[in-house]
Amino acid sequence: MTSTTRAARFAAGVLAGGLSLAALTGCSFSSENVSCSGGTCTVTLSGAGAEAEILGTTLSVGSVQDGRASLSVGGTTVSCAQGESVAAGPLELACSSVTDDSVELRATVG
Repeated sequence: MTSTTRAARFAAGVLAGGLSLAALTGCSFSSENVSCSGGTCTVTLSGAGAEAEILGTTLSVGSVQDGRASLSVGGTTVSCAQGESVAAGPLELACSSVTDDSVELRATVG
């Protein structure tokens, strides 16, 4: 076996290992207001202007009025009420709770 072949195999192994690690990064984590596992995150945002980084996309609350939350996802604005699902940019959002001061939702990559 030549050193070139060994070097190519080593490089391929390192690349494959790096891709596996990159695929795992961000797949399972949790913070004060975001909990993710696989490609799904549960998020609670409190107050107008609250935001979180979800699956590589920034999600923020614009306002809550009459049981509907106005949400901004990467430049796209959508609204949802409790029990509704909406597509917003790369995410599918399912609003599980909308109150005057907080929004709880599940986000998945669409």
